[in-house]
Amino acid sequence: MQLYILRRKNSIAFLGGFLIVLAFVSKIGFGNIDIFVWALIAASILGAAPIAIQAYQALKIKVVSIDVLVTVAVVGAFLINNYEEAAIVTFLFLFGAYLEQRTLNQTRSAIKELTEMAPENALKQRENGEFEEVEVDEVDVGDVLLVKTGARVPVDGTVLTGEGHVNEASITGESIPVGKKADSKVFAGTILENGTIQIAADRVGEDTTFGKIIELVEEAQDSKSEAERFIDRFSKYYTPAVLVLAFMVWFFSKNVELAITILVLGCPGALVIGVPVSNVAGIGNGARNGVLLKGSEVIHDFSRVHSVAFDKTGTLTMGNPKVADIEYYSQDTEKALGYLASIERESDHPLAKAVVEYIGDTRLHNVTSTNVVKGGGIIADIDGHRVAVGNVSLMEGENVHLDDKARDDIDRFEKRGNSLVLTSVDGELIILMGIRDQIRSGVKEDLSRLKALGVKNLMVLSGDNQGTVDLIAKELGLTEAHGHMLPEDKSAYIAQLQGKGQIVAFVGDGVNDSPSLALADIGIAMGGGTDVAIETSDVVLMNSDFSRLPHALGLTKATANNMFQNIFIAVGVVVLLLIGVFFSEWVNMSVGMLVHELSILAVIVNGMRLLRYRLKY
Repeated sequence: MQLYILRRKNSIAFLGGFLIVLAFVSKIGFGNIDIFVWALIAASILGAAPIAIQAYQALKIKVVSIDVLVTVAVVGAFLINNYEEAAIVTFLFLFGAYLEQRTLNQTRSAIKELTEMAPENALKQRENGEFEEVEVDEVDVGDVLLVKTGARVPVDGTVLTGEGHVNEASITGESIPVGKKADSKVFAGTILENGTIQIAADRVGEDTTFGKIIELVEEAQDSKSEAERFIDRFSKYYTPAVLVLAFMVWFFSKNVELAITILVLGCPGALVIGVPVSNVAGIGNGARNGVLLKGSEVIHDFSRVHSVAFDKTGTLTMGNPKVADIEYYSQDTEKALGYLASIERESDHPLAKAVVEYIGDTRLHNVTSTNVVKGGGIIADIDGHRVAVGNVSLMEGENVHLDDKARDDIDRFEKRGNSLVLTSVDGELIILMGIRDQIRSGVKEDLSRLKALGVKNLMVLSGDNQGTVDLIAKELGLTEAHGHMLPEDKSAYIAQLQGKGQIVAFVGDGVNDSPSLALADIGIAMGGGTDVAIETSDVVLMNSDFSRLPHALGLTKATANNMFQNIFIAVGVVVLLLIGVFFSEWVNMSVGMLVHELSILAVIVNGMRLLRYRLKY
């Protein structure tokens, strides 16, 4: 019976409203007092039923909830024959709860939108080569799937054949389509806007990036911040205190109606709902814009950050080194480039890949007697020639003559922040290449926005040489630059800053820097959809989009401010109502409940503003 009544709480609220209207129409329009009284009695009893059940359930677990206050107040009003107050209070309370839930559901729309984006079906290749539509749960890792124009990608996978453009807004928050071709990665929940592709399933179900995003946002929206936990504890003692206050007022004044009114006015509903709605809306905004905020506590800490430390490679820079400078010291460079490409194509080193990419198509040669010199480079025999590729130390070890021009070029390249690759053939320097990582587009402007948002200290912590790190810091306007740092050195430096009372955020790629991400007050991963980034950090910038960082910080600050605004509204309304009941005649039980419900809606609407938050540039 209890469950039956609670499930029909909204219907009871509207029926109570109808009975109240019927009562007043009967009295004012027709002068029928009997219908007026009995309609109000029916409305009071109907409305009090679900409230009393909720109060009973709360008392069973030793919690004095808002429902307890309202139940006592309504029963008291009913006993003193104040049916009008009892009916109106129960209706306003139930109708307010209906509007509150309906409005609050809109702040959780990020989850609803995400789950609606989850693909339900897939075109799976059978043994005969034909594609058959199946439920996405039937897809296993390694299956070959067909995705047509306008369809959602069902799993995380790798493109096997075909080309097209994919809208990845569900993952990155960016609606501009991204070109995909063979060997490109695609993610579940994204939309193929044109073209047709076949993909191999890499991750399926909840293991997909999209599945993890939904899981993280759900967990974050259900988490509680320190402020919320405080309010929970506060309301636990506050509601009994209101009961005691009402009893004391009745004991000394013998005014039952005044005591009952205090019970209604003291309901802390807006206070209880104000902070959660701000946090839920803030997390929802982030989810829509490619920023995963993993919980309410993250919002609280991130909004107070003093210092932000950055890894260099893959964070401030693209993590994709390219040949930036080159000098030739011989006329016969074509053959030397062929020798260089022949050696470097066998290496997985980022510098080797940059060299091969720069040289492009060229004649390759048979490489024999390869010797890797640790910390120096590679020496090999090619077509009877001794070819050395590496740094200055390797050249000196090979007795390669470096004249004044070569020395000047080396010095100039190093000052520009290059890593050097020198190539000699039979002891003669032929090529000098300068390779450096490229700074992400727009990073300097994004760092300026962080400063404008109140971050005092911006620093780079890198394993690269100090000269390169200093150049990056100077170009980007960072306040500190530290090179030659191992992962444990970065963690130690962050701990040192925290020891000075600073709240530190660390931004890294989520792989090599996991110790720093874990130690920092706020770990921010350049996600790129990687499992490690999502698991180890507090904040994930999807698709490694650095421009999301200022939005994330601005959003957490706006959310924290919104939370305190809601607390101020909630407490202010209760204080004003209690003052009004003692020092004015306009505050009664019905007015108090109306204002109380309006304050709940006010904090919800105020919180919902965060769904439309955009950082002002």
